[in-house]
Amino acid sequence: MLKATVNTQTFDIQSDKNEISVNSQPFKWDMVEIKDGNFHILYNNRSFNAEVLEADYQTKSFLIKINNSKYSIAVKDRFDILLDQMGMSNANTAKVNDLKAPMPGLIVDIKVQIGDTVKKGDTILILEAMKMENILKASGDGIVKNIKIAPKQNVEKNQVMIEFE
Repeated sequence: MLKATVNTQTFDIQSDKNEISVNSQPFKWDMVEIKDGNFHILYNNRSFNAEVLEADYQTKSFLIKINNSKYSIAVKDRFDILLDQMGMSNANTAKVNDLKAPMPGLIVDIKVQIGDTVKKGDTILILEAMKMENILKASGDGIVKNIKIAPKQNVEKNQVMIEFE
């Protein structure tokens, strides 16, 4: 079973071999992938063109354009639904901890300021070590609380460089 939220409307989706039902009603359609991320769909004798604009497989969220209308879709599988029922729905949301120096080195550049909001994968700073520039990225989401280093400063391994809220 899946739960799909399209914009603000939620649907229960069941799949059993080649049969699909949406909100306990049979759902019959034909879909063909034209090229990567582009599909042609036949449903109720109508033709639709669909394009995947954005796909985040970790959060199971998608932005899809169907015949020039955009739809935001969030999908929950049976494990996500179980986590919701247990009150643990935010268990897989990563919050960034303090950023510590992974090795001794020289701070080349700091890409954030106090108060900045960072998302997982955002570049935080550049650390030079052994004549190589290392880009350090956020391991999760957070807000920069304090910056304890400055450009051209030497740091030691495990030294706290940036604190997050």
